[in-house]
Amino acid sequence: MEIGIDSFAAMMSGNSSRSLSDTDALTQLLDRIAYADTVGLDIFGIGEHHRKGFLDSAPTLILAAAAARTRRIRLTSAVTVLSAADPVRVFENFATLDLISLGRAEMVVGRGSFIDAFPLFGYDLQDYDELFAEKLDLLLKIRANEFVTWSGKFRPALKNQPVYPRPVQNPLPIWLGVGGTPESFVRAGMLGLPLMVAIIGGETHQFRPLIDLYRKAGKEAGYTPEQLKVGLHSLGYVANTTQEALDDFYPGYAEAMTKVGKERGWAPMTRGRFEAQLGPKGALLVGNVEEVAEKVLRHADALGGISRLTFQMDTAEVPHEKLMQAIELIGTRLKPRFCKTL
Repeated sequence: MEIGIDSFAAMMSGNSSRSLSDTDALTQLLDRIAYADTVGLDIFGIGEHHRKGFLDSAPTLILAAAAARTRRIRLTSAVTVLSAADPVRVFENFATLDLISLGRAEMVVGRGSFIDAFPLFGYDLQDYDELFAEKLDLLLKIRANEFVTWSGKFRPALKNQPVYPRPVQNPLPIWLGVGGTPESFVRAGMLGLPLMVAIIGGETHQFRPLIDLYRKAGKEAGYTPEQLKVGLHSLGYVANTTQEALDDFYPGYAEAMTKVGKERGWAPMTRGRFEAQLGPKGALLVGNVEEVAEKVLRHADALGGISRLTFQMDTAEVPHEKLMQAIELIGTRLKPRFCKTL
């Protein structure tokens, strides 16, 4: 079981009226990645957004900077918005990151939870799924072949065209990031790709039927259970006490979810709705070390086993010092306890 952190490079304000500068926010993010490596976490992921409030529009640049400051931790996207990107350039960027990091690069590809990238890069939202399917096909062909012959609808054809550089890892790990669309789970299984499931609300066990679809499709396509890995991306935060965790996490979480809710027609976040997500079946992993470890085990059991768990903490805009404390607790206390329990 791998334990790690995902970040969207939020422009941290620390739940106060005084926001950090962009340079300070990125400096602190790199400090957190370096510290995650120091305390023994396995993975650190950087998201991709193209909107105000996030500094992760060029995630491979952040990961490359982190590679120079780390030695062991694996560095991944969370997620790469493949539908609005050129698969050739995506592969080149991550292959270069793999060389810089001496074989520690990965990518999680998906369609993203926001649509800002589509108009920004000149794509039609009506082609939402078709774009992703075609570009994933090309990305996997590039990964498998140094010289690529390929044709599609949305990009000029390639005729025995070489793509460089080639990564240290062969193959370069590619996970498929999914939300709640059954077709996405089935596609990942048919391709034999490891699955990263973003569960940011509701009850985690409700995703079991979708994961069963993934495993069934993978088995029918001839892949082994070991190839069909399942990872879980969860909103979470760990503190010394439960009350400290709730008081630190809730204000920024409520603000962020209410803001997104205005765009998507959700009701404003309330303390009651927040606390409902903290129950045994709720998706949020917020609390002290013992509570969160026990909840992770319940989630893993409910989903039929998971290979990776990543905490997404900075959406709640918890101050940097608090995030560093949480990273230390996850690395030095939660991960050993969890692994020992397993």
